[in-house]
Amino acid sequence: MSTSHHTPADDARTAPDRSSDDADDATTESTATKQQRLASYLREQAADGEVYFKSKFIADDVDLSAKEIGALILKLQDSVADLSIERWSYTSATTWRVERTN
Repeated sequence: MSTSHHTPADDARTAPDRSSDDADDATTESTATKQQRLASYLREQAADGEVYFKSKFIADDVDLSAKEIGALILKLQDSVADLSIERWSYTSATTWRVERTN
């Protein structure tokens, strides 16, 4: 007679996969929060006019990686009305120019 042993791993194999939906929601919220944090930082830095920066040099200030900043800054270019954000130059990494517009 054979006996069957039920383990949590068995549940994982047979349960419907909903984790990707939950992960997408968390990622979206997290990205929005990161975007807001970066936008606030840039507003503060550009309060007196304009600021130039490289992602790797502000990463610690905004608690983001340089790669995350690079991705978020592209989104901010189109979504933040009070900041003008442009790619200024490239020397070993992109330099961004940010100016308050109002």
